[in-house]
Amino acid sequence: MSAKYKTKKILIKRRYQLLALILLILAGGLVLIPKHDKHEGIKPELFVKNILSNERYISTDILAERMISQDPSLILIDTRSAEAYQEFSLPDAVNIPLDKVFDENLNAYLNQDVYDIVLFSNDHFLADEVWMMGNRMGYQRLYVLQGGLNEWFKTIIHPKYPSQTMSQDAFDLYSFRMAAGRYFGVANDTLEIKQKVIRKAKPKKVVTQPKKKKKAPEGGC
Repeated sequence: MSAKYKTKKILIKRRYQLLALILLILAGGLVLIPKHDKHEGIKPELFVKNILSNERYISTDILAERMISQDPSLILIDTRSAEAYQEFSLPDAVNIPLDKVFDENLNAYLNQDVYDIVLFSNDHFLADEVWMMGNRMGYQRLYVLQGGLNEWFKTIIHPKYPSQTMSQDAFDLYSFRMAAGRYFGVANDTLEIKQKVIRKAKPKKVVTQPKKKKKAPEGGC
């Protein structure tokens, strides 16, 4: 058996595993959707197409750059439990756990088309589930932090020094990550405990603007 054939076989297997994982997530996520909403949202074929696309992911480097520039169009949503959020989180993040996604006072953060919403969790799987639920309902401008907080620690908080054989771009990226770590109040040369490496701040108050519902046509017989 050739190496090329083995690689192709592995890719096909991983694709089926991914689809199986998606189905399991959907089975769990749909339970949380209110009954009257289960038949609303985008068409199933578009939903599947969106799931298989990687365009929803945002890298830690891009997110750090937007946070440092204080991008006013950005809102961070921590999808973990309230307990995990209280222990540590990204600066100014709002906490919306998976089971609170459709709460009336929190849903307005997600169901709007004014801000870019970046969902995150420890990895990106829990945030992905929230993204899938929102996308199924037709919510716009939802993104997922690739790799979640684990990737944030690995790249922004404690970046790895590039080897001498790497390109200048790798060294420039390392310099940016070191500077970003200092901006967020982190000593890059040591591994601190999580409570110290992420600066916790009070979430900014955002006046969300829910999408306008279409009015029913007036008149008739």
